Amino acid sequence: MNLRLTLLAAARSSSLLEVRFGDDRPLDATGWHETERAAPVLVHLAAADLRYCSPSPRCRETGRVLGLSPLAQPALRGCDMGRWRGRTLEEVMAHESRAVDAWLADPRVAPHGGEPLLTFISRVGGWLDTRPVHDGGHILAVTEPDVVRAALVYTLKVPPHSYWSIDVMPLTAITLTGRAGHWNLRLKSVLEQV
Repeated sequence: MNLRLTLLAAARSSSLLEVRFGDDRPLDATGWHETERAAPVLVHLAAADLRYCSPSPRCRETGRVLGLSPLAQPALRGCDMGRWRGRTLEEVMAHESRAVDAWLADPRVAPHGGEPLLTFISRVGGWLDTRPVHDGGHILAVTEPDVVRAALVYTLKVPPHSYWSIDVMPLTAITLTGRAGHWNLRLKSVLEQV
């Protein structure tokens, strides 16, 4: 029995230059506008049997603007960034450059006092592997981009450092098919999207 699970990255809550660790800000005006513009293309997601979201304001708002009424899932929250929460990478680098280097080099460490990358990837993977499976079922989750990245590392069984090589833009959707412990990434052809 296989399940289809679509992960949709939330719309933006700030410009790329203002991205902060553990950003709990709601959608900004551009994020609202982009979500409203994307709604006709993403309307098919409302047919999902189950609809979830990360508990952050921007994920809940993205789901609401798209008319999805998703249920917040604590396991889909972004990585716990400890004392770096709310700060930009540039701000942290100015005061803790060695700590940032250690964090980027070793997925088992959490110099910020929060969650190590490996723990985060395992948490997201655990959520994926405990989804109810019924053949042909479809689940949707509106999540933070870091959750999408963690899910890809987990499902593709690639080394944890691959996490840093995955860019997930706002309102990007990826689809996974399979079941616990056996997931495939499904990329749609342009012909499937019309």
